[in-house]
Amino acid sequence: MRVITGRAKGHKLKAPKGLGTRPMLDRVKESLFSVLEGYGPIRGRVLDLYAGTGALGIEFLSRGAEYADFVEQQPHVCAIIRDNLAHTRLAAYGRVHQMPVDRFLHQQRGAGNYDYIMMDPPYADPKIEQTIMTILENGLGHAGSLLIVGHSPRVSLADVYPGAVRIKYRRLGDSCFSIYRLDADTAGDEPDA
Repeated sequence: MRVITGRAKGHKLKAPKGLGTRPMLDRVKESLFSVLEGYGPIRGRVLDLYAGTGALGIEFLSRGAEYADFVEQQPHVCAIIRDNLAHTRLAAYGRVHQMPVDRFLHQQRGAGNYDYIMMDPPYADPKIEQTIMTILENGLGHAGSLLIVGHSPRVSLADVYPGAVRIKYRRLGDSCFSIYRLDADTAGDEPDA
């Protein structure tokens, strides 16, 4: 696992031993960032939920994001994120929050300051849609923010949630991602397949 491009390009990232975390494959990550950069250069603030190794938030930072918050529950995994930030020389641009995602989302209610909200939860997580709704209800993004959800092809997500519309869905093998644009006036938009 490595940083694909940008100022930390080529840096290898640590991952915890075992199967407790499932980092997004490099080819899926490459496809995701290719799509994201099609919407314009990566800028602004990033929220990396279920951060695991921190690879996705670090990729955002490497490509031009100004700051990233990483949310991960496991203490040993948080230590790996901090190590990866230090190794890539991006520690000054990120903060690791050791807590459950739901608690972080409620603490940040109304923050509205994230340009990208990335969530790559465990594939079997039955609360994916509930987490999406909590993000939208708690106002962590603003009109134009992008919510990116990594998920299994067996997880069916809606094209429209109150305040967000899916603008991209992509499947690569057993991995999928859906990208939603946050905007209160998007209920009539058609998603782009």
